[in-house]
Amino acid sequence: MPAFAEISPSQLSRLIGLPDCPAIIDLRIDEDFDADPQVLPGAVRFPHTDPAAIAAYLEGRRSVVYCQKGRKISQGVAALLRTEGLECEVLEGGHFAWRDAGLPMVPANAIPRVKDQQHTLWVTRHRPKIDRIACPWFIRRFIDREARFLYVPPSDVALVAQKFGATPFDVDGLGFDHAGERCSFDAMLDAFDLRTEVLDRLATVIRAADTDRHETSPQAAGLLAVSVGLSRMYRDDNAQLEAAMPLYDALYRWARDGFTEGHDR
Repeated sequence: MPAFAEISPSQLSRLIGLPDCPAIIDLRIDEDFDADPQVLPGAVRFPHTDPAAIAAYLEGRRSVVYCQKGRKISQGVAALLRTEGLECEVLEGGHFAWRDAGLPMVPANAIPRVKDQQHTLWVTRHRPKIDRIACPWFIRRFIDREARFLYVPPSDVALVAQKFGATPFDVDGLGFDHAGERCSFDAMLDAFDLRTEVLDRLATVIRAADTDRHETSPQAAGLLAVSVGLSRMYRDDNAQLEAAMPLYDALYRWARDGFTEGHDR
């Protein structure tokens, strides 16, 4: 059982992907990180020597911190953050415990970073329907909760990516894109090594809706209908994304622990 102000790997794994997941902070020293350059899904690296920067980043949010073994570095930073009135827990056993439990990790070098910015920046075609909403949802829930998305005319995607250092997605021949029968959401799961049973189940629905092959997933027609409806409701693409985030949160919970449930009168 976790000690005071600790959270176990299994407990944290149940929170990752949910809208109220705590911010996750990787405090490993460079030597330890270089030996295993992977991070927990959604984790952000900070030096343990700068708790003020961590507190500023958190902006009052609950957090979980971890170092190599979940001991002195994690415990010290968590205690310092709690003196600032922040709710902070330590990952029991740290990075080693998470790794040894076989839980998903993201290769750090797969996460694109904008120079001098903490957040990632992405660009795609405007007027999104499915993939261009599903991918941002995935990025914010599993890769970078602070990620920003630029929706621009298709002819401008490549130039915007170049000028602003943004990573393109769901654009022919650029970045994360369709490959055969697989969609951009699939490409992201592969790139970030997050092919979990739950995300694969969700990907089946997204792929079927995005490629108009509803026979492969009974839920696809409903996702398409709601997505088209949202696109008609919002002229601002970022407003549409914010409105659709709860939709994908709900689909994720269905894929995680509700997919066997049916309903009749």
